Formats: sequence, C-alpha cells, structure tokens
Amino acid sequence: MRAILELGYQSPTPIQQQAIPIMFQGVDLVGQAQTGTGKTAAFGIPIAERVDGGQRHIQAIVLTPTRELAQQVSAEIARICKHRGIRVVTLYGGQPIKKQLAELEHGVHVVVGTPGRIIDHIDRGTIKLGQVSIVVLDEADLMLDYGFFPDIRRILRFIPGRRQIALFTATVPTPIKNLIHNYLHQPKHIQVGASAKPVEEVRQLYYEVADRDKIAGLMEVLHGGEHDQALIFCRTQGRVDMVAERLSRRGFAIQGIHGGMEQKNRDAAMNAFRDGSLKLLVATNVAARGLDIAAVSNVINFDIPESVEDYVHRIGRTARMGREGTAITFVSEWDMPAFEAIKKHVGAEKIERRDLKLYQR
Repeated sequence: MRAILELGYQSPTPIQQQAIPIMFQGVDLVGQAQTGTGKTAAFGIPIAERVDGGQRHIQAIVLTPTRELAQQVSAEIARICKHRGIRVVTLYGGQPIKKQLAELEHGVHVVVGTPGRIIDHIDRGTIKLGQVSIVVLDEADLMLDYGFFPDIRRILRFIPGRRQIALFTATVPTPIKNLIHNYLHQPKHIQVGASAKPVEEVRQLYYEVADRDKIAGLMEVLHGGEHDQALIFCRTQGRVDMVAERLSRRGFAIQGIHGGMEQKNRDAAMNAFRDGSLKLLVATNVAARGLDIAAVSNVINFDIPESVEDYVHRIGRTARMGREGTAITFVSEWDMPAFEAIKKHVGAEKIERRDLKLYQR
C-alpha cells in the first residue's frame, strides 16, 4: 500500500479490478485488454504480495516481446515491490551479459525479459526456473508476431507444472487460443473494452499527402500544431533514419529508434524521450507497445500502419490513463485500401480530414 500510494494510484482501472483478485487466487488467467489500461500493475501488485523477499530463488517471471517493454515493465514492478525486499532483474538482448550475470549473482526474485535472452541464460545455467510459481506472458499476440512462441514453449518446460500462468493480449488469434488450450489450466477469462478499439480520448485526424511531400507535410504539422511530445511512426528502419536525418538538418531536435540500432543508442533515445528532454521520437513498430509516457500528446503515422491492429496500438501511445491526445495519419496515393480498412474498423466519422497548406499555395 505504501508503494501504491507513492506511485499516486487512487483507484483501480477495470483490468486491475478484475485481474488482481484472480491473480491472488493463483488460478490461470487470460486478460484481453488494450495497451494503456494498467495491465502491468494488474499482475505487478499480486507479484509484490505473493513473492517472498526472504528467499533467494526466482519465484516469478514476466516475458515481453521487446526490450523497451521489458525495461518499462521491470521498472514498474520494481517500484511496486520497493518496500518488500524483492529484487527484480531485467534480461534482454543487446545489453552486456556480464552486467546481467552480476545482478543475478546477488539473488533475484522476479525476472522480466525477452524470450531469446531468457533462453540464453537457461542454456548458460545462470537462471533456474524450478521454483517459479507465477508466469506472466505480456502482449502475447505481439510475441506471436515476433515468432517467439517456440521460445515460450521451451521456457515453460523448465517451469514446474504447478504454477500460475497469466496471459495478457489485445487480440486472441488461433495460435494464442492453441497456447491457452495447451498450457493454461481452466483459465478465467476477462475482457476490458472492445477488442482492438482506440480509446475515446484520442482525436483522430488524417491528411492526404503524396509520398514525395511527406517530409514537407510533417514539418508543417509540427510547426503548426501544439504538442508536448510527439511519437512518429515509420514502416521501415530506413524510413526512420531518413525522417530523423532530414528533420535534424532542418533544425528539429529529433532522434530515431528501431531494431537495427545499437542497444546503447536505443536506450539513450528512449531515456531522453521518457525524461522529456527529447520532444520528437521517430520509430518503427518496435515502440508501438513498449512505450508508456503520459506526456505523449501526438502520434503521427508518417507511414500508414500495415494492419488495423497496428493502427490501434500505435495511436494508443497517446491519451494515456485518461489524458487527451491527437493521432495524425498521412495517407498517400498507395494507402487507400489500408486506410479504408482502418475507417471501417474505427468508424469513418471518428477520423477527421484535414488539408495541408502546402497544397494550397
């Protein structure tokens, strides 16, 4: 309670209200909810209560699809466990393994990490999962997209049969259903809100703009609109680099982040964006579900997302925890089929058309 009050929590979100009692019961759980609904505390609070800080072995493990999400989830759980003597360690690729080994040697109670690096530590014998009683699969559908399911199945083989598995996901495609059927025991299902729908607080706008004019359009939007922090999404790593480089040359303080960058550069950009010293971050979908910063006032889809689900998760980076936010999508000459699918899903009346001044000169 002391940690929760220090974090400023006043009342539980719907996912917390439903999931926390189930987590305390120790039964398996399937939680379907959008990002930004408070899922981390929904499993972090029960972990803080049920893990014994007096023991030295790993008692809970949380698997996440991205490094950024692992860092974020680990930091949140550590804050919740602050006064319980519980040690939380984050394990992910791209970080020097010696640092992780040093942390593990001090004794760890909760592990948060990406499946690949967890497998690496299992193979090295540097983590033992034989006394784990709580397993959390966070953003399970994204882990499916990233091809992590073979790793997840392998990790589960090292964990005792008598354990609780809590699976959180925004969508439930067939492979997720198969995972639930094969590994969860009579799970309780909860769902918060409609599947993959944007939160109401997000104001959605779109501009029709030729691909060759997108940089000019982006500068116009950034110069003309009020924003605290803006997150700009591109489809590929090359596009991220291009946008960051061209806007930097034009005087914008902007950095890029994608899976092809060195981890130290990714961490530096993320930390600057988190602490507010960096106002513009351009990213691939690697950040779509791994970023929880309340000050993000604008999401800009420089490239239209490849799926409706990606659109929902991208724009869910703004309007966090009840705040207002604006999502802007650039629609080029090649994007009409994808954009029509988005309009059909969210409702055409929800996305307002705007016109760029560069076409009115």
